[in-house]
Amino acid sequence: MSQLCSLHGSPDTPPLDSPLRNLYHQLLLDNDQAAETRAAEFLHEQLEQTGDGLAPLPEDPAQLLPWLEERRAAVARDYRDYLQERQAGGARRYFHNKAHALYFLQAVAPTKEVDGAWLYGVLAHGQDPRYDGLLTTYLEELGDGEPAQNHVAIYRRLLAEHGCDGDFGLDDELFRQGAVQLALGRCAETCLPEVLGYNLGYEQLPLHLLISAYELGELGIDPYYFTLHVTIDNASCGHARRAVQAVQALQPLDMDAAQYWQRVARGYRLNDLGPGSTDVIQAFDLEHELVAMLERKRRFGQYMHSDYCRFEGKSVNQWLEQPGQIPAFLRALQERGWIKRQQNPADSPFWQLIEGPGAAMFGVFSGFEKQLLHDWIAGDWRSARRSAPVRRTSSLERSRGDLPDDAETRALQAELAGQDAERQRALLLPWLGPHRHFRPAGLFATRRFIELRTLWR
Repeated sequence: MSQLCSLHGSPDTPPLDSPLRNLYHQLLLDNDQAAETRAAEFLHEQLEQTGDGLAPLPEDPAQLLPWLEERRAAVARDYRDYLQERQAGGARRYFHNKAHALYFLQAVAPTKEVDGAWLYGVLAHGQDPRYDGLLTTYLEELGDGEPAQNHVAIYRRLLAEHGCDGDFGLDDELFRQGAVQLALGRCAETCLPEVLGYNLGYEQLPLHLLISAYELGELGIDPYYFTLHVTIDNASCGHARRAVQAVQALQPLDMDAAQYWQRVARGYRLNDLGPGSTDVIQAFDLEHELVAMLERKRRFGQYMHSDYCRFEGKSVNQWLEQPGQIPAFLRALQERGWIKRQQNPADSPFWQLIEGPGAAMFGVFSGFEKQLLHDWIAGDWRSARRSAPVRRTSSLERSRGDLPDDAETRALQAELAGQDAERQRALLLPWLGPHRHFRPAGLFATRRFIELRTLWR
């Protein structure tokens, strides 16, 4: 995985030249030939970066299942050791505080918000039984049309719950993996071995997923998106096992076995491009992120304050007038006692302006932004009141009849009325795409597609 010093853009604004971000949105939203062509070009460019050879796959495809089991067992042992370490009083390995965890959630969002997109192209083969496992995997990524199980919907709700659903100037590299997934989803016809290899790599259970879920729960963040992948990606009968079966079942008859396996391996290694989860976690710097956030807010707060309070001879408006003054402004606030670090943030007059009854700046900062400021002020201070770990409860589950009756769904239902199964399938496919499937009409389309699928079997 790539190592980055910081995973956010400049403190002021994201760079105008953001090719990966722009490509990501083009592949997500556009349905024209230009997007198809660019997807193929980009995928070829990324495959060129993966190198040659089979590593880390076994030499013989017949050894995939034993290889998969060995890797699963190694992860299980490492996680057992982690739990023993924590139970013995060890500190969290990943997240120093809640702001760190929220930073992680928003930094990996470009990938999580297109979860499963690499398999979108297999929907065209719904009547071919060899694709059954892949098709089932994709539909399960879509939650089988259930709002509470759709992976993208779950993640988007998680971001919104904690005020992480905005654009926080993410570094362009954070869009690479999402763009790779979207490109694979568009290129399944010409790059099936690479799609299969990528799927094989992505659907394995990594140690970081287990640790992230454990520590998110400790910090009061619902880990369900992550625990769902722990269960659904299992190597016994879940996505990981189906990934192996698909690799073994879908080798084209007109392709040399060695060439096929090389292409699968290259697809597998696409998972290593761009910053991974642990890279994101290790790159977090609380003070850097705080300053970057305040620089972004500075442009909106210029000239909006009274000149009554002055710090080091400057009014607040003067402190916010020019970029680059935020670190000195924070020092001035500390020297005047407006910020009291290493203690309860509620003791700081500046925090009282942001949070609490009658807060003068109520609504100025998002949940994530407030958490950055809170944890920076608190430092090593910890509340004596310890919150209980978050666990998924049945109250969060929603019944099958809970889809909103919205205009898009009604329009789709009207289009489908009176059409034969094949025509319905064609009308449904766009709604199962990465940018639509989590919407009410997309969830309805997923359910209808599953109903039609039983007719093809």
